[in-house]
Amino acid sequence: MESTEKPEARLPLNRERVLRAALGLADTQGLAALSMRSLATLLEVQAMSLYNHVSNKEDILDGMVDLVVSEIQVPSPDLPWQVAMRARAHSAHAVLLRHPWACSLLMSRVNIGPFMLRYIDATLGCLWKAGFTLPQADHAWNALDSYIYGFTLQKLNFPLKAEEYSAMAASFLPALPADRYPSMRALTELVAARQHNGLHDLDFGLELILTGLERGRVDIPEGPHKDWKRQG
Repeated sequence: MESTEKPEARLPLNRERVLRAALGLADTQGLAALSMRSLATLLEVQAMSLYNHVSNKEDILDGMVDLVVSEIQVPSPDLPWQVAMRARAHSAHAVLLRHPWACSLLMSRVNIGPFMLRYIDATLGCLWKAGFTLPQADHAWNALDSYIYGFTLQKLNFPLKAEEYSAMAASFLPALPADRYPSMRALTELVAARQHNGLHDLDFGLELILTGLERGRVDIPEGPHKDWKRQG
């Protein structure tokens, strides 16, 4: 008797499905594993069929970055600007830890996808509404992102796990004679004795930046550059 079961319908191929598959491949195997051939194999299609939805690998990379940015919390103009920027920083850091390959792409490509444009515009708008001039808002946004990306890269590439810090610090002590490296010796002793955990702290640097930006924030009066004046 012939089977009456119908074969399982294959999901239609589209741009989002291609990009989502590429994102998953990079997350699980690393960016080096991503190629048109490997992506086609994962999707169970011919490599040439991908070109109906993406121009090339560079287009895929741009789309992947935009998908990553879509996961980051967009700052709300209804919140105090420091609260909004703090939430934005923590969200970006968490998202980039989930996609460890994305940080370098964010810093090395011209990213103008719709989610990135929305993200940047919301960031600038939040700062502008808070009283920063547009040039100040631009500098503030770049300062914050430079710190977030750098901090995240450091955490992703740090060679030790948190639970290894104390034992590793103790093993370093013989190489740190107090007469030559007094400060390093004293700090390492604290870590070895578990009196200081030595963990990276996103908030420490973030609060320094936010405090400094608040001190430099000014309102521009009406005048020839009124288009730079804060909104609202």
